[in-house]
Amino acid sequence: MEPPLPRILLVRLVLIALPFAVWFVWRAVALRTGREMGSTPYAWLVAASALLVALSLVATVVFHPDNRHETYVPGEVMANGSVTKGHFEKTPPLPPPKPPLLPPSSPPASAPQ
Repeated sequence: MEPPLPRILLVRLVLIALPFAVWFVWRAVALRTGREMGSTPYAWLVAASALLVALSLVATVVFHPDNRHETYVPGEVMANGSVTKGHFEKTPPLPPPKPPLLPPSSPPASAPQ
């Protein structure tokens, strides 16, 4: 079963915010210890956020269950007004293909001498 859309969006938003949160926490700790801090590297933080989101999208594709050999059955409206969820059903595997029929072989022609 797929996770609900708000959860997926929340995970992506956390991944976007993570580099910024780490930077600002590190900056606060550094300023308390008396270190000089330069300007905030927004370009690097945006790039790190984009990389995290891209990796999460790749992980979604890699770890998503494979449904290529399944048939989608759409949801239906029942007589009482309730709606069933769409789902995938396993389809039986296709039988192996039969080998092609070859024409009967003719005897080799004798070479003229």
